[in-house]
Amino acid sequence: MNSVEPMKQTGVKNQSSPGSFPFGRKEGVDLEFKEATHTLPKNLFETICAFLNMDGGLVVLGVADDGTVTGVAPEVVEGLTAEVASLSNNPSKLDPPNLLFPQAEAIDGRWVIRIQVPTSSQVHQTGGHVFLRSNDGDYRFSGLNRIAGLVNRKSGIFSEQRVMPYLSMSDLRPDLFKRARVLMKGNNPKHPWLKLPPEKMLMLAGFTRKDRATGRIGYTLAAALMFGKDETIQQVAPGFKFDAILRRHDIDRYDDRLVVSTNLIDSYDLLMGFVEKHLNDPFYLEGTQNISLRSRIFRELVANLIAHREYTSPAPASMTIYRDRVEFKNPNIPHYWGQIDPEHFTPFAKNPTICKFLSQIGLYEELGSGVRNVTKYHPFYAPGAEAPTFTDEHMFTVVVPLGTATLPESRQESRQESGQESDVAGRILRILSGGVKSRSELAASLGHRSISGAAIRSIASLLQRGMVEYTIPERPQSRLQRYRLTDKGRAVLSGAK
Repeated sequence: MNSVEPMKQTGVKNQSSPGSFPFGRKEGVDLEFKEATHTLPKNLFETICAFLNMDGGLVVLGVADDGTVTGVAPEVVEGLTAEVASLSNNPSKLDPPNLLFPQAEAIDGRWVIRIQVPTSSQVHQTGGHVFLRSNDGDYRFSGLNRIAGLVNRKSGIFSEQRVMPYLSMSDLRPDLFKRARVLMKGNNPKHPWLKLPPEKMLMLAGFTRKDRATGRIGYTLAAALMFGKDETIQQVAPGFKFDAILRRHDIDRYDDRLVVSTNLIDSYDLLMGFVEKHLNDPFYLEGTQNISLRSRIFRELVANLIAHREYTSPAPASMTIYRDRVEFKNPNIPHYWGQIDPEHFTPFAKNPTICKFLSQIGLYEELGSGVRNVTKYHPFYAPGAEAPTFTDEHMFTVVVPLGTATLPESRQESRQESGQESDVAGRILRILSGGVKSRSELAASLGHRSISGAAIRSIASLLQRGMVEYTIPERPQSRLQRYRLTDKGRAVLSGAK
């Protein structure tokens, strides 16, 4: 990109007077403005480091200290965003690395760059120094005893970083690294981790840590949960499971149930399959684009269930679908206590390493997006229903009220509703736009070992709706069978872009 045309920012509510940062916010413990007309500020990574070491925050480049939007020169916007991403992945600049993906946006015709920095379960340094954040800004933190105290604080809060001393690569599944790369490439074709060997990926993603008892580098609990064999996961986290339950008719027991106790990548797909099986997806246009409300809402909630669970707790995380609501309950180390106000809250990652990696492979959006997107899209999904509630206590609880329009009359009807509007069906359409594929090729493109669950239902629905067809229709079970897009499938895919 040689230049960027200034444009009016859309979708910003409560914007303050022209020329100032939206929402009228001032710099504070979780917000920092920095002017950056043509180059990155010299102290940028001091702030990034401080946010990582504390509770996270937002850095906005192109804004003066008083909130006046001074702007980033259009011709350098792309270069500066790429430079931030590159430097955040460079251990000589940020140690250990924490890959960031800045976003450019226009405010009153001037470009700014937003850098959302999560809290981290590790202690980071830049230029050989550790920095922390206060209301007065960033300050250098020194002294071995004080830094050890910071390490102990993070270890107590972020159990995902516990080193498993006997965990080795033989306890992890090689196919999950391949699948992660497929998902990563689909989310970002230029991702810098795509060609890394598993050991290097684990290191840069924060899945390795020095064991303070032995002084040796080891794999963490988070590494086992993300890439471990099922037996490995049960050994390091005996109480780990997700319980998906349908109680639409049989309230005392259940109508359907799925117990999930496998790696986090497969857990996400299995839980979303349960959602697609039992919740409808009403038709909805956002502007001229047909989007899946079910996906927008429940993709966020399933991702949050996985990303923010306290994995050392013996209590199961659960998702229960009732006739009038869906409840998510998650073992939790509370950060706020009480009900969260979607309009006024600072998001906090309970498992920063897990959150970061799920984000890299496209299963998790930026921190805080769950509350925002659920609140935004719920009125369209369940018209007239009460607003969702989010309660942060020892059991983090989300209650999503349902309108009658979201209730399938039968399980078969629910399966048919998953259709082309589901995430999986949409991905299959996009894959087939590149040419004819076999079942095994579709599975590999989806990041699976084989076609199963939601993928089977999606293919069946696409065939039934005439968006996909067999290459050998007279022999559906042929080992040479392939799938291709129909004219209808191409039209639907074109209209979704």
